[in-house]
Amino acid sequence: MSLKVEIIPVTAFQQNCSLVWCDNTMEGALVDPGGDKELLLERVAHHGVKITQLLITHAHIDHAGAAADLSEQLNAPVVGPHEADQFWIDQLGDQSRMFQFPEAKPFVPSRWLNQGDEVQVGKETMQVMHCPGHTPGHVVFHHAELGVLFVGDVIFQNSIGRTDFPQGDHATLIASINEQLMVLDDDVQFVPGHGPMSSIGQERVSNPFLK
Repeated sequence: MSLKVEIIPVTAFQQNCSLVWCDNTMEGALVDPGGDKELLLERVAHHGVKITQLLITHAHIDHAGAAADLSEQLNAPVVGPHEADQFWIDQLGDQSRMFQFPEAKPFVPSRWLNQGDEVQVGKETMQVMHCPGHTPGHVVFHHAELGVLFVGDVIFQNSIGRTDFPQGDHATLIASINEQLMVLDDDVQFVPGHGPMSSIGQERVSNPFLK
């Protein structure tokens, strides 16, 4: 029994949406369904997964743009991010027009997430870390058994999230990374919001922003 993962880049921003599922129950979740709804539904059907929730790391358009529509269509609740991102959720319509995305509907998550919370995907459990800085309500999902993190836009291979958006803060982001992520083992891998996967150990050595 284990957590299965398929990374599905979506939108013009090539955002890494992750389809995750428990191979024992075939219940799953979409982490950061930012857009390209039909592609996501096709991959869900391909694997025979029943989506029981939509997990959101933060409420920027390329991570949350399709959440409201998919929630309605799949009758699946939206879970996350932290409540501090409500102002970004409220602006999803504006964000979609600004970046010429399909019209995105605001939503209220069925459950806000906080530091230390857990989310259950079938029989698999992921821990929640509140990692503000890129946005104030950004969360990260950690599946300890698999040794994988879904980090949204907190950290990338050799880079970190932007902090020039409203309520972004560079010092807060660096603190989130150092206090929450860099304390993990070197072999823990992460799926970033964009670009290739990396590991905590690799970033400890090579990420110029963490020197």
